[in-house]
Amino acid sequence: MSDLCKEIARMGKGIGNENRFRILEALMKGPRTVGQIAKTVRLPQPSVSQHLKVLKSANLVEDTRRGQEVIYVVNVLYMAGLLKKLATELPKNK
Repeated sequence: MSDLCKEIARMGKGIGNENRFRILEALMKGPRTVGQIAKTVRLPQPSVSQHLKVLKSANLVEDTRRGQEVIYVVNVLYMAGLLKKLATELPKNK
């Protein structure tokens, strides 16, 4: 399996769960803490933390520590780059 296929599979795992997709939607509105995300998507904070761990391992979100808080954001550069790679590779494989 090519590296691109592995990256697409990892992205699919990240967004393939309804709750993780809802978390991404919340983060598309701007940076959020786990508590803010939990309130927005109406999930328990530990559940949100586990979903964020998966999203982070798929490079779909990034985090920044500000004192005690961890702020999460969508990794737009990675996602755009991945989609660009996919768009470039598809015509080659026809």
